[in-house]
Amino acid sequence: MWKWVVVAVLGAVVAAMTLGCSQQSSGTAEVIQDKTYTVTPAAMKVKAGIVTGEITEMKVTERVEKGSGRVDSPAKLTAKVALRNTSASQTIRLVGGKIRYIDAQGMAIKLEKERTEPTLKFASYGSDRLDPGQETTQSLDVDFPAEALKAKKLKSIRLELAYIPLPYREEMVAITVSIGDQDQGKAIK
Repeated sequence: MWKWVVVAVLGAVVAAMTLGCSQQSSGTAEVIQDKTYTVTPAAMKVKAGIVTGEITEMKVTERVEKGSGRVDSPAKLTAKVALRNTSASQTIRLVGGKIRYIDAQGMAIKLEKERTEPTLKFASYGSDRLDPGQETTQSLDVDFPAEALKAKKLKSIRLELAYIPLPYREEMVAITVSIGDQDQGKAIK
């Protein structure tokens, strides 16, 4: 008899947990939306030694909860970076780059502790080497400091580019050859 009572109680507990104690949705799901900040100018030509280029499509985007304004995902800077080797005689190996956010006093604006320092990496094979006249394009998607979103706080964005110039030379080699006569094995000169 006790066996049936225990089974009945366990069945009632399981039924109560699955039917009566389940969480009900509040019916109001929080809507997350992108908040985009324009960067003026949105495109800029750059020059660093023998490397020239253009940074285009610059914008800052953060994801916020509609209504409350709570930040869901911190701000990120996105852009396209095109770099060109303008040297006539040197190949360059692109090592990488750092992005710095500069305030009105010329000081770097620090990122929050849990965020990653913004860098530019040339990850794909071959995109790190530029022969004379060659160009490469990279997408940029890096953390942006919340402090820089305040009005008149950000003065400039600095791209610190590291590259190694290598001498580029084209040489010609002449190879003296002779072809033997197939019938007699004699060399034709």
